[in-house]
This record gives sequence, C-alpha cells and structure tokens, in this order.
Amino acid sequence: MKKIIVVLSLLLVAGTAVAQIDAPQPSPIAKATQTVGLTEVTLEYSRPAKRGRAIFGELVPFDKLWRTGANSNSMITFSDDVKFAGTEVKAGTYAVYTKPGKKEWIVMLYDDTSNWGNPRAWDEEKVVATTSVATKKLKNQVESWTMAINELTMEGAHLQMMWDETLVAVPFTVPTAAKTQTSIDKVMSGPSANDYYAAATFYLDANKNLQQAHEWISEAVKARPEAYWMHRKKALIEAKMGNKSAAIASAKISLTLAEEAKNMDYVKLNTDSLKEWGAKM
Repeated sequence: MKKIIVVLSLLLVAGTAVAQIDAPQPSPIAKATQTVGLTEVTLEYSRPAKRGRAIFGELVPFDKLWRTGANSNSMITFSDDVKFAGTEVKAGTYAVYTKPGKKEWIVMLYDDTSNWGNPRAWDEEKVVATTSVATKKLKNQVESWTMAINELTMEGAHLQMMWDETLVAVPFTVPTAAKTQTSIDKVMSGPSANDYYAAATFYLDANKNLQQAHEWISEAVKARPEAYWMHRKKALIEAKMGNKSAAIASAKISLTLAEEAKNMDYVKLNTDSLKEWGAKM
C-alpha cells in the first residue's frame, strides 16, 4: 500500500512540474492585414498599455532608439515593392524602429527582424528606409500602443502609430496603377500559350470536343514553338482524333526538342509513341 501511495505521489509531482498557467500577457500581440489597392500590408506588434504612466519623454525616452512597441520587433510586411515616404522598398518583411522626439520622430525600416527589441549592434546597412515625421496631438488619449494602416486610397495609405496623446503617420504608396495595367494588358491580349495548353489538356482528358482541343493546342505551339511538352500534347490529341500521320509529325518535333533540352522522360515517351504508331525511326 505504501508503494502505491509513493508512486501516486511521484506522478502527481511530475504532472505539477510540467503544468503551465494560462495568463494574459501585459503586452498582447496584435496582427492586422490591410489591402491597399492591390497590395497586402501586414502589421505584427506587441501592445503595451499606458496604465497611468507618462509615456514619451519618460517611459520611452526622447531621441533614443525604440523597438516601437514591446517584446520582439514590430514588423511590417509588403506583398509588393512600395515607396515608403518616397524611398523605394522591396517586397518583404521589415522591423519598424523609431527615435521618438518632442516634435518629430525618425522612423526606420530595418532589414533584420530576428531581434528581441533593439539589435545588439545597429547596422546602418540594414536600414532600407528612413524618414522624419512630425508628431500630432490626439484629441482622445490612446491607452494601448497601436499601429494601423489608415487613410487608404487606391495608390497608398499611412502607417499610423498612436499612444497616449501622440500620433505619427508615415505615408507610403503602392503600385496599383502598374499592377492594374499589367492585368489589363494580359486580359486584352488574349489567352497565353499556357492557357491554350491547359484548355486543350482538359478537353483531351475529359474526352470532349477534340477538334476544339486541337485548335487550342495548335495556338499553344504557335506561341511556344520550343515547348516540347506542348508538341507532345498535340501529338496525343491528333492520335486520339485518328490522324496518325499528324501525330507522328508532332511527336517527332517533340522528340527533337526534348533531346535538345536533355529531357529523357519526354524522349522515351515520344519514342514509345512513335513505335506504337508505326513511325519509321
């Protein structure tokens, strides 16, 4: 009986040792994604609270590098290349660092998001954009540190940062016009070779209108004459249509191109088909 009690006691102690208490974090993590024009912008940051404290100039010293929030890096992600306060910034994720001042802030995007707070050694070469922004006084006090994407237009928005009675807003622009024009040009120019190929493949596999499939695959190989896989598909459609002479001609083109590309899988596929269709090799 004593042994049983000892074993149960040990199990209880072991279970207690690995148990963890769930409790709210003093600076909870926030994540927000906003579409600006055709570009996705995502913010990830921690939100410390004011809790009756004096913030800027006290808790957050003036003119000192600040992590711009709490805990690990506050981060911003752009799905496209943008202009951040006029500076070209490539698509990607960046840490947001600031130097808060009495009348203006220096805001920096930093190409290293692996830091907990400020980097141990600041590297100017990792700064991809820097701008100075005048502060504005808010009418209503903001209790928790807040970052947001606001003032949206089709061509841009503002990265807003708010706490206590201070607002800082950094404008950025996105390539909406260029992306839209690219989309318009693509649609208006008609289907691509890949579109024709995909449609022809579907009709072949579904045993639908083979004549239509042949018209589509013919357009595909016209646009991509070097694409041995498209000539191969054309041969298969022609064979299924009962036109073996055309199938053999297409398979021979595919074979030659596959040999040039050193794609031995397609070399074998075409060689096997040519033998099956009675071609002279």
